[in-house]
Amino acid sequence: MLSARNGCKARRNGVANLIPGVIVIDRGKGSDDNPMMHSPRHTRAVVVGAGIVGASAAFHLSRAGADVIVLEGEAPAAGATGASDGAICVSTKRPGPMMAVARKARAFYETLAREGTFSGLYHPRPNFLIARGDEEMELVARHTQDLRDAGEDAKLLTARELHDLVPALGSSIAGGTLVHGDGHALGYEITHRLLQLSGATVHRNRPALAIETRNGRATGVRTAEGVVEADRIVVAAGLECRSLLPIAALLPRKGQIIITDRLVASGPALPGHIISASYLAAKRAVRLDKPHIGLVLDPLMTGQLLIGGSRETGNDDRRTDAEVISAILREAIDLYPAVEHCLVIRTFAGIRTATIDGLPIIGPFPALEGVIVATGFEGDGICLGPLMGMAVAELALGRPPPLDLDMFSPARLDNGGVAA
Repeated sequence: MLSARNGCKARRNGVANLIPGVIVIDRGKGSDDNPMMHSPRHTRAVVVGAGIVGASAAFHLSRAGADVIVLEGEAPAAGATGASDGAICVSTKRPGPMMAVARKARAFYETLAREGTFSGLYHPRPNFLIARGDEEMELVARHTQDLRDAGEDAKLLTARELHDLVPALGSSIAGGTLVHGDGHALGYEITHRLLQLSGATVHRNRPALAIETRNGRATGVRTAEGVVEADRIVVAAGLECRSLLPIAALLPRKGQIIITDRLVASGPALPGHIISASYLAAKRAVRLDKPHIGLVLDPLMTGQLLIGGSRETGNDDRRTDAEVISAILREAIDLYPAVEHCLVIRTFAGIRTATIDGLPIIGPFPALEGVIVATGFEGDGICLGPLMGMAVAELALGRPPPLDLDMFSPARLDNGGVAA
């Protein structure tokens, strides 16, 4: 099978051939400027999982000169990455480490967009945090202050001010907040762009069955077709990480999502992402005095709306059901009555990988040298994925990542986050 050891050479030396998932680089005479490529022991890395985090890890490992093989049990972005909205936002993050790292992740999107890697895929846009009733308004006001304290451009608005900006909002709106500086990108488009540019060899429908070890060190990944040897292994496979590593801290959280027909012929139908306080409550672990759907209205570039979503902890069934979809639509119509006139053209469900403490698990896996794990991002994977993929690539190469990951380390959990 063909592979390319240094995806970054594509811009300088040209692409000799293009195969889905594989770039073959014509290295020519100018290719010996990377000492890693000619080292007798350059890194051979296996990335397990072709979601957005795994794709970013593959891209950055390959760009550093590593041979990269990606093992995916289904297809790229077939899991949570492909069943999500595209919010690249700080405005919904829980105050503390998640809000802080989201600011860095958003800046990383902006950098990759300027460099051309995400050209045409990342779109800056504002977000609206919407409250219905006094209880939600109190939550939004508290969250707005947290955003300001973190350095975000967040302005608390009255109901009238919100209606001036988004005229078709429902009459139940009590007020909200306008947050500038966030953005939008579709996870599956980002994933495919990163894999295409990486030059990694991507194996679809080839699930990883086990990690091979020798003397406490990982030596490869076993598949039904045989063992793929590796110097470093990045495990970024969502819930499937549990079948490879004894991690007890992961749990599934199902989210059901709706796609409507076009409200407008092209371009976003709303001036920004509409996020209800019920979604903020879920992020902040606040219980509101009513059953809750974490409602968001995501205006797509096609003129359609993506409407989400449920947060069903412990449920790993990918099927949608009429009861939950109906509940989401009722909430959406109350918030934005124009939804009542839309046609629902598609519903789907994604299974997010959550953790028992609400923080992702990122870093070297305890007691197993050569394995880096990156999982548990739940609904924040699209925002954090490119940055965290780069960070785990640095770890896999034996280099310090550009941000502090100690708060996300597997070692923070009981028994290192492993099952007894």
